Amino acid sequence: MSQHDPAGSAPSEDTTEAVQAPTAAPAASTTAARAHGVSVLREIVMGSGLVSVLAVVAALVLGGLLIASTDERVGRTVGYLFARPTDFLSAFWKAATGSYAALFQGAVFNPREGFAPLLETLTVSTPLICAGLGVALAFRAGLFNIGAQGQIIIGGTLAAYAGFAWHLPAGLHLLLVIVLGVAGGAVWGGLVGYLKARTGAHEVILTIMFNYVALYLLDFLLNTSAFQRPGETNPISPRLDETAVYPALSGSRLHLGFLAAILLTVAVWWILNRSTVGFEFRAVGANPDAARTAGVDVGRATVLVMALAGALAGAAGVAQVAGTEKVLTTGVAASYGFDAITVALLGRSTPWGTFAAGLLFGAFRAGAVQMQIQTGTPIDIVLVVQSLIVLFIAAPPLVRSLFGLGRGARKRAAQAREGADQPATATTTGGNA
Repeated sequence: MSQHDPAGSAPSEDTTEAVQAPTAAPAASTTAARAHGVSVLREIVMGSGLVSVLAVVAALVLGGLLIASTDERVGRTVGYLFARPTDFLSAFWKAATGSYAALFQGAVFNPREGFAPLLETLTVSTPLICAGLGVALAFRAGLFNIGAQGQIIIGGTLAAYAGFAWHLPAGLHLLLVIVLGVAGGAVWGGLVGYLKARTGAHEVILTIMFNYVALYLLDFLLNTSAFQRPGETNPISPRLDETAVYPALSGSRLHLGFLAAILLTVAVWWILNRSTVGFEFRAVGANPDAARTAGVDVGRATVLVMALAGALAGAAGVAQVAGTEKVLTTGVAASYGFDAITVALLGRSTPWGTFAAGLLFGAFRAGAVQMQIQTGTPIDIVLVVQSLIVLFIAAPPLVRSLFGLGRGARKRAAQAREGADQPATATTTGGNA
């Protein structure tokens, strides 16, 4: 056949590429979309600390505007705003700052009580810090631990049972309570990691389901003779023995569990930054495929990190039953497990950032009551501020635009693009000439 015969010629490389293009393009776009999604989540979970601080500031400002807009005196001064605008501005300022001043007095310092409110803030912060560390540790490994609520419940349940059912000497009894509580949370979290590693099930679905299992299991147990307080019809356990509870500071509810929270923060920092297993966690979180290629057992790391995360949440349950409440009820976890997610996000999944975020949210909780008593501002405004913090953390570009951050970088990037385009234009023009 002639070499110039179209029918006998082999397909050219251009034709082959044209045929393959439709199948290659979707795969490339899917990979790019997945990479973009991962980068967005990484920016939300482990972004700049400055963005976290500015998110809190923006939330407080909007919360102050909301407080002032619902104040009665502000509403009255609006009627003659244009006649005497200073009255409106004064009422607006006093409403916003007065509520936050009352919040500060209820959380940090009160002229009548001194720093006694700060001790209450530290008490409330203890379970938030412990559970937040569990969520943050999982985040660093690329896992979303939404199950801190259930892990707190299981840890608190086992710790409480050891505290009221067994009667042991001081020291040994508290140690056993701590060990069982932490072990209970570790097992509950480790089961999620095992199921994900073996079956590929998503940890978010698993942890949410495990939360419900833990909640209804606790409700069942508190209605049995083994857990229910004798002579009570309400679901409440007997009081823990004095040998099974954290020693408390005289005159306050602050207990030794806060010191345990500090030690756990140090331990998590060491694990993530100074240990081999912490390097594996971070490698899996950055890129599990690359970590597997480098020899990291991703399945083992998944089980281990979820077990450690559950253990930290279990420590929060111990702080509740052996430190603050000293009994077991269906509200042992309150909303600490879900607030821990916000604490970890605000702390950018770093141990000390999570510690500071836990203190902030503890201050919100402790000061909200005093704010309502002094100014009549509803406690729910604190929930609004917390929700706004989450909103701003989830939208870093919004925070940067609100505070004018990144304009210089965008301008330099635009100038660089213009500079890159000019030589190409000149070359094209010269070629045409």
